[in-house]
Amino acid sequence: MTGPLVLRGGVVVPDDALAWRFSRSSGPGGQSVNTTDSRVELTVDLARIAWTSPTQQDRVLARLAGRLRGSTLTLSAQEYRSQLRNREAALTRAQALLDDALAPPGPTRRDTRPSRGSQVRRVQGEQKRRAVKQLRRRPPPG
Repeated sequence: MTGPLVLRGGVVVPDDALAWRFSRSSGPGGQSVNTTDSRVELTVDLARIAWTSPTQQDRVLARLAGRLRGSTLTLSAQEYRSQLRNREAALTRAQALLDDALAPPGPTRRDTRPSRGSQVRRVQGEQKRRAVKQLRRRPPPG
């Protein structure tokens, strides 16, 4: 469309890694819904991307494993009446998805003990719930 897609970390997705398909949208379109191919399907071939490091490629493949078929990522857009706006929507969605997948992992969480106040609140909540359930029981005989 407008040139290569630039992602975080200096990763560039060239135009030849993007494949476009168009079809008739089932969504908005009014009377011209049967005559315009406004639905857009974008296929990104991850094997054609020039990764700056192999860890980036491994990270993206691991994080997007559920969305990939082989090494290709497929997205579709049909929110808008115009094919151009749907193309832009698919492209921005692909860029956001790949940027999120490229993000370095966050800091690992250190295990901490619950605070005294949180322990007290938990016990009070349990006691309150126990009292509510006790009221639902049958009264003792006698």
